[in-house]
Amino acid sequence: MKNLRDLTVIIVTFHTPENIVLGCLRSINNDEVRVLIIENSSTFTHEQKIKSEFSNVKIICTGKNLGYGKGNNFGIQHTESDYALILNPDVICDKDFFSNISKVINEAKDFSIIGCQYLSDKIFMPAGFFDRKKNEKFIEEFKNNNIKDLTKVEWVTGCSMLINLKKFDNKEIFDKNFFLYFEEFDLCKSLIDKNQNIYTTSKLKINHLGFKSSLNDNDLENSRTINLKDWHYMWSSFYFYRKNFGYFYALKKLLGKFFKSFFKMILYSITFKKNQKNKYLFRFLGLLNAILGKSSNFRG
Repeated sequence: MKNLRDLTVIIVTFHTPENIVLGCLRSINNDEVRVLIIENSSTFTHEQKIKSEFSNVKIICTGKNLGYGKGNNFGIQHTESDYALILNPDVICDKDFFSNISKVINEAKDFSIIGCQYLSDKIFMPAGFFDRKKNEKFIEEFKNNNIKDLTKVEWVTGCSMLINLKKFDNKEIFDKNFFLYFEEFDLCKSLIDKNQNIYTTSKLKINHLGFKSSLNDNDLENSRTINLKDWHYMWSSFYFYRKNFGYFYALKKLLGKFFKSFFKMILYSITFKKNQKNKYLFRFLGLLNAILGKSSNFRG
């Protein structure tokens, strides 16, 4: 990559609080980088504040909540650059992030995706392998700092991922059947199956604050959003395994969780523990709908 004009940063929001969005934008700290905010609703209340502070930011509202994957597809369809950096709005980029990104792209050369790493978090892995033994070995090496600056992997997390758009035939990169969860794993699996290269690099580091791009701050306090997350996590997990490893593999993988959710739902119904009952009810329903081959249209 010759300059940062070949890169578009895509940030998908959904009524995300102003301070979260501003924190992410300020960490980019480079007017040369084009930024595209995709608001997964019909209105973006922070537009005036953001446009007054940032000249390199464009805002587009989708009109409805498309979720993570379709929201990013929408953003990619509105880019003209060769590279897209997918960022969650709750991500803070390291101060050297954008001074390093051209070097990383030129060093990796033939890649489809490069995943970033966390500045301090050693609990959640930023990358890994689908094979269990390979993944266990990678986790051990990663936690002991025994991996290269640029390491080939099989999956990276979706909160911050650099995508080489030249490697894709069209701009619908993520499977539109997902609404929440597993979209990036599915994308990575499809690329690995095509012998494409995926890397993780220690030269691109972020802080991930943990706020959700498809759910807003007020929603996080109520049961509707919790139910939505539980339903889609189970639906997406089964859909991912079924699509990539087969129906019976998915069934074997998640049958234990299916029965656990059912019996816990019954237990908490009997003991009148509403929140716990709803948790397992919606996990059960999400998994049941996936097993029956129904779509992920549930919105709470």
